[in-house]
Amino acid sequence: MNPSPRTVPPAALDPARIRAITIDLDDTLWPIWPTIERAEAVLAAWLGQHAPATAVQWGNPAALREVRNQMHTTRPDLAHDLSALRRESIRLVLQRAGDDPALAEPAFEVFFAERQRVELFEDALPALEWLAARYPVVALSNGNADVQRVGLGRHFQAALSAREFGVGKPDARIFHAAAEAAGVGAAEVLHIGDDAHLDVVGALGAGMQVAWLNRAGQAWEHAPLQPHTTVTDLMALCRQLA
Repeated sequence: MNPSPRTVPPAALDPARIRAITIDLDDTLWPIWPTIERAEAVLAAWLGQHAPATAVQWGNPAALREVRNQMHTTRPDLAHDLSALRRESIRLVLQRAGDDPALAEPAFEVFFAERQRVELFEDALPALEWLAARYPVVALSNGNADVQRVGLGRHFQAALSAREFGVGKPDARIFHAAAEAAGVGAAEVLHIGDDAHLDVVGALGAGMQVAWLNRAGQAWEHAPLQPHTTVTDLMALCRQLA
């Protein structure tokens, strides 16, 4: 009798087949919400100086975030572009308050500059250095972090984002494009990421090996699919690859 799909053991990590690494950024190399909260506070302060009417109505970062979240529904064409969603949400609150909507551009740049000031997880830099010394590494993100502005560009052969590519994870096409940027086939890639659906399910669907970075010990909810390995920190993965 064939085993039930939910009892099929997951494929084991096979380091011998790995010729390149793709890796997520937000919540994999750094925690994203402290960064976003700080950037939203800087944006609110900027609006207080340059768009006072907007600041009165929308100066609370939580209110600005709510408008930005609503843009996902009202502008589905921008779903893959977090920068455009943020910029257009700023433009919208400026218009509603009667301030100059052209201020959306410099306001976004203030937010975006602060968004690049990330605080790495303790294991992120040593793991990146270890990986980049052994494999071509490609950043693969649905977010709008810039690895050059963050200060990590030297560790990456390429960086691919949903905004630039036009679709994001879990779409297999962006994973295949990342493999192509690394100069290998998808089956020769190990993808590393924290999001069970976007990273793990997406990369498995693209034919890659996958390491699930599960820092918080979350339960796996996508059986019968399974990551090839699950780790709580990136250096643990490096030890497995060694």
